[in-house]
Amino acid sequence: MALPPARHWRAGRPGDVGPDRPGGALLGRPGPNVGYAYTLAERAEGRLRLGPHEDPHDVVPVVAEIAAKRAASFGRAPVIHDVDVAVRLLGYDGSAGDEFVQQRTLLVHGAGHDYARRRAIVDAVPEQLLRLPADALGEHVAQWRQGALALV
Repeated sequence: MALPPARHWRAGRPGDVGPDRPGGALLGRPGPNVGYAYTLAERAEGRLRLGPHEDPHDVVPVVAEIAAKRAASFGRAPVIHDVDVAVRLLGYDGSAGDEFVQQRTLLVHGAGHDYARRRAIVDAVPEQLLRLPADALGEHVAQWRQGALALV
């Protein structure tokens, strides 16, 4: 006995997001199982190089949501490489200079409890940058960091 062929499907329920998904401030980037990025970011917390006044409770949600945005841009669930890109982008791998770390501390402060602040940080990361492979970020990261300082 064979299974019948799959029926045609289209996004018709309120939670379904089709090709004409809404965009704009505070709307985020829907994707499959994006909440898993929080689990992955929490697992990576031990290897984050935080500045002297940075709190992991503010940093981990920002890293997780950038990782979730990256995964959603590919139409898949988050993986650890998405977290690695977010960590590299924000300089939590130790690659950031002192000036950026000071500004990043101000930028991320309170983001763990402030959705609008978190969204502003995540929305400031262009999708084209997130879609680059981790080893190709190089100079693009430095340019983005310069622009990110304007968010403070």
